Amino acid sequence: MGKQSLNERRAIILVVDGCGIGAAPDADKFGDSFSCNTIGNTAKAVGGLRLPNFERLGLGNINSIEGVKTIEKSAGFFGKLKELSAGKDTQTGHWEMMGIVSDCGFPTYPDGFPDELIDQFIKETGCGKVLCNKPASGTQILEDLGEEHQRTGHPIVYTSGDSVWQLACHVDTIPLSKQYEWCQIARNMLNGKYKVGRVIARPFNGKPGSYKRMSFERRDFGVKPPADTFLDEFLASGAGVLGIGKIEDIFDKQGLSHAQHTGTNAEGLELTLKAIKNNYDFTGREIMQKAPDSVRLIFTNLVDTDSLYGHRRNVDGYAGALLEIDKWLGEIVEAMGEQDLLLISSDHGNDPTAPGTDHTREYVPILAYSKSLENLDKAQKDVGIREGFYDMAASLSGWFGMPATHGKSFIPQLTEVA
Repeated sequence: MGKQSLNERRAIILVVDGCGIGAAPDADKFGDSFSCNTIGNTAKAVGGLRLPNFERLGLGNINSIEGVKTIEKSAGFFGKLKELSAGKDTQTGHWEMMGIVSDCGFPTYPDGFPDELIDQFIKETGCGKVLCNKPASGTQILEDLGEEHQRTGHPIVYTSGDSVWQLACHVDTIPLSKQYEWCQIARNMLNGKYKVGRVIARPFNGKPGSYKRMSFERRDFGVKPPADTFLDEFLASGAGVLGIGKIEDIFDKQGLSHAQHTGTNAEGLELTLKAIKNNYDFTGREIMQKAPDSVRLIFTNLVDTDSLYGHRRNVDGYAGALLEIDKWLGEIVEAMGEQDLLLISSDHGNDPTAPGTDHTREYVPILAYSKSLENLDKAQKDVGIREGFYDMAASLSGWFGMPATHGKSFIPQLTEVA
């Protein structure tokens, strides 16, 4: 292993949202079958997946995945992470990756929100009435209630199996600024025993029969992590952190120096590649004052696997999203320098072959790659089953020469240039 300067190292995190790799030991406690396996069941359902870049990094060495080979000498480290937190949602998963184990899950509302919350929302917004107020598919609810919403001006409020308050309004009926204002009012209401994980603005456009959600204009109003994460510690060290996709919302801007929302996985992957190549345009993207050349951690969430395909139980769409990510992954690995570390994982499962529309409680894959570590043997690269998503934070701490306050690193130490 060659020598490297700690202050020149970078790390890239790719979170493939809702991408589990087999039922966790406690899956039944979360209402899930022990047969849930997002990647494995997707591959089986479509007759196999061809993911050459994931395969090269060692994905097929973690579990049996139809179409993805086990290889003797993987380029990357491989294994799977077991979640310790009491939840299977986006925030809980991301927070644990960065060091926080959540002992209590966020509340869910399988029967809709209580009257007292709805009445308060109507009073504070002056919206007159809300439509729906029950768990629903985000696309189906537009077909069912989109026209009524436009006719009356009443917002559509709904939830899911996740801890979310979602508000859907047509942008020609309720302006975006008003939608965001209403979501902030809901966020301020939802505290204490009603503290949902996220309030989500789900604006849409189009005409009856062809309504379409506007992904780029989606906004998640989350809650602040209950303690500092690795991101806060890294930012405090003087380095910059770029969040791409919904990372900014998940961490409520904490621990980030720069951020950019995205509308699609392709956009998020393109921005990640540009950032790796140092040709990302930071103009107007800062959420804190920090020089763009300070960015040494790129943290990207790829949400399409979860929101577009997992929840909608669209197996073919899910498989297609994995193929798309794999194509970009080849370019990302090629663009990385000797001082770069890539971590690929997920925040929870969302098996598109499972019943219902909820997330699934699963192990998640962990793949790690650096050109400086590629020549290690297979035994050194098999990291096994890790007890806690927060081993990612520990591995990042080790990579950057920081003390690990969360979990245990699975990345070997490199010698720093004297």
